[in-house]
Amino acid sequence: MDLLQIAPLILLAVMYSVRSRTLAARGTAVPRWRRVCFALSLLLLLGAVATPLDRIAEEDLFSAHMVQHVLLGDLAALAFVLGLSGPLLRPVLAVGSTSRLRVLAHPLVALPIWAISLYVWHAPPLYEAALRYEAVHALQHMLFFGTGVLMWAAVIEVLPGPEWFGTGAKFGYVVAVRLLETVLGNIFMWSGSVIYGAYDHGRERFGIGPLEDQAWAGTIMMIEGSIVTIGALAWLFLRLAQEGELRQRLLEEGMEPRAVRRAVRYGRGQELGDTR
Repeated sequence: MDLLQIAPLILLAVMYSVRSRTLAARGTAVPRWRRVCFALSLLLLLGAVATPLDRIAEEDLFSAHMVQHVLLGDLAALAFVLGLSGPLLRPVLAVGSTSRLRVLAHPLVALPIWAISLYVWHAPPLYEAALRYEAVHALQHMLFFGTGVLMWAAVIEVLPGPEWFGTGAKFGYVVAVRLLETVLGNIFMWSGSVIYGAYDHGRERFGIGPLEDQAWAGTIMMIEGSIVTIGALAWLFLRLAQEGELRQRLLEEGMEPRAVRRAVRYGRGQELGDTR
């Protein structure tokens, strides 16, 4: 068990618990579904770095390492963002230097940062350095998770994003994310040669040869990405339909268009209608 990766998880759990209790005492408890999502995120993170999967990923199979990375950089990151809210983040954002980091969740910033991290860390020299050195491996995992959080934060919008980045624009954003992953997944599937020498053992591991293992890694990346993308696009489609119906009703009631757009986008459209 790598303490460099476990210690931040313990710190996150403690901070979340303390802030949740504070909000509950004030009568503004964090919704149960958000707390469940945050707990799920921690479980996924622990499953990635504190189970036999971690040893197999480092020593035996690239495909196991890919499972580890989609858990860290995609599924756990998504669950983590879903577990957050504005009130939970308020003490962190109140710190001057931290509040300026909000720009990292801007979609035109978050997407390039995520993509650069994904591709740079899969370059053979850095990837194999992460397998050799614990500190580099911990940094790799933290950046996969951190950039995944930024990428999903732009979509979920725990904090308000730019006005132009509405539900329709998020469709394109999610598709762009998956296209970038698909390119990398196809490289692993069809390269025809083993990319990472650390996994070229010259013999099968668990009945899987190095080239087959690499193809499985690409397949895992693409299948996981496809499932998450279908779920995200379905959610966005339903949200787009609901927003359109509510927006039209509020506009017909004579409300100011810009106020309607903002209220509907951030789930306050019904409250706006009730104020009339």
